[in-house]
Amino acid sequence: MIYEDYYKEIRDSRGNITDVILDYGDDFNFAYDVMDRFADEAPESLALLHKTAEGIITRFSFEDIRRLSNKAANAFKELGIGRGDGIMLLLKRRYEFWISILAIHKLGAVAIPTSHMVSAEDIRERMRLSGAKAVICVNADDICDKVAEAVSGMPVNMVVVGDRYRDSLCFEEIVEGADSSFARIKTNVADPMLYYFTSGTNGAPKAVIHDFSYPLAHIFTAKNWHGVKPGGLHLTVADSGWAKTAWGKLYGQWFMGSAIMVYDYEQFYAGDMLRLLEEEKVNTFCAPPTIYKYFVLEDFGKYNLENLKFVTTAGESMPKEVSAKFKELTGLTIREGFGQTETALQICTTVEDAQVPGSIGKASPLYHVELVDEDNNPVPAGTEGEIVIVPRDGKRPVGVFSGYLGADDQYREVWEGGIYHTKDMAIRDENGNFFFVGRNDDVIKSSGYRIGPSEVEDILMRHPAVFECAVTGFPSRNRGALVKASVVLNEGYEPSNKLAVELQDYVKKRTAIYKYPRMVKFEKSLPHNANGKILRSAIRKADYAKK
Repeated sequence: MIYEDYYKEIRDSRGNITDVILDYGDDFNFAYDVMDRFADEAPESLALLHKTAEGIITRFSFEDIRRLSNKAANAFKELGIGRGDGIMLLLKRRYEFWISILAIHKLGAVAIPTSHMVSAEDIRERMRLSGAKAVICVNADDICDKVAEAVSGMPVNMVVVGDRYRDSLCFEEIVEGADSSFARIKTNVADPMLYYFTSGTNGAPKAVIHDFSYPLAHIFTAKNWHGVKPGGLHLTVADSGWAKTAWGKLYGQWFMGSAIMVYDYEQFYAGDMLRLLEEEKVNTFCAPPTIYKYFVLEDFGKYNLENLKFVTTAGESMPKEVSAKFKELTGLTIREGFGQTETALQICTTVEDAQVPGSIGKASPLYHVELVDEDNNPVPAGTEGEIVIVPRDGKRPVGVFSGYLGADDQYREVWEGGIYHTKDMAIRDENGNFFFVGRNDDVIKSSGYRIGPSEVEDILMRHPAVFECAVTGFPSRNRGALVKASVVLNEGYEPSNKLAVELQDYVKKRTAIYKYPRMVKFEKSLPHNANGKILRSAIRKADYAKK
């Protein structure tokens, strides 16, 4: 296997992975050294299976991917794109994303995957900060209008996928007319390869920089967490603008010789996705907890999921009741994981380990993960601490970002004390299992207590009336913050003061009294990002704006 040239696991006498050794040269480039090599060794093997909500299927072999990415690289080169130049991608789930990003890698340029949900002002600011020379966007929704407004007056090429848009360049035309051969361009593994914009606790979103070594960290993700196999088919539910795509539908899966399933849909329907898993014989699947919450409401007798072998989740707390119900319906265990846009997978339950209820798993052997107090001292088992990565040899580990673009001071801040601070809180038991508590800024400080929202959410999710919930801190002059629960009800339940009190009492009986939600607000829906993750920060921001 190609991945074995770069990746070696060290195991102890009991077979547990204790370390991972990555071996690569200064000129390593995923597009050339992995994808083009697959095109040489297994040209007709399936690389990408794209299916629209209307049922239109497009299949790409590894040879197809090489040919099209070569053509795209030549087309982009004609636009003046070279090593170190940025190209922004707003392509939702269109298959042109995968062709484009590999072409950008071949050029030694920087890909800037971006969510289609951002505003024109966001796009312009990101273009300004990154210095991007081109934007490739799909003509859907109001994306092209936003991009056109954002780049007005800027020396930027706007390339449109799909229907023509004004006088913009047409992706299909410039790629179709380009040469299918592309001579390798010299790149360096330390060069910037990706910019991912991510929101912090305050200020404008920061651009996370990943270099060309980043794909190597995702071999472990795909092999040991997702459980993908050569010749298999993997589906991760994620929009191309988010780092979850890099985790689950790009690097690690292709390293392992697995095909990637892309489901291009606009509106999520649980039944449609379950039918997709059945019809396309998907083997491994990863999705945020929200997807599984909807899944367990379906009649599983209507679907044959015998080809599905492993399922995983990350991004937010997974309610234990949803995991238990899913296993009851399918026999499959949902294994959890944890990481950030700034890193690869840090913590997970691997295919070889049993999922401990409520745990996000154990530390990846790629990293020395610790929990520390406010003075950077390790905390004992059973004590809450911040998740940090400690470099083993004083060097930045592979998969951990190399900087914040134009924000060196913020980069130095997260490396305070020579360790990488995630600003996420957890507890670790004596067996090495981590239990997520919450984001530093998600942790509610009320009357001197620190309250992790996921614990309260987990209790509320057990109540039959609750379909979905988010627990946040609501500003209080006397207490610092009150615990607030924003609740979406299941069908058959109506909002009422009586039900609010019932939910409060339900929490009081199951955890410390200071953790119960003193405020319960019933909502028709909760804010989510494009990957389905509940945005507690949006709720908190709206509440603080009212005060």
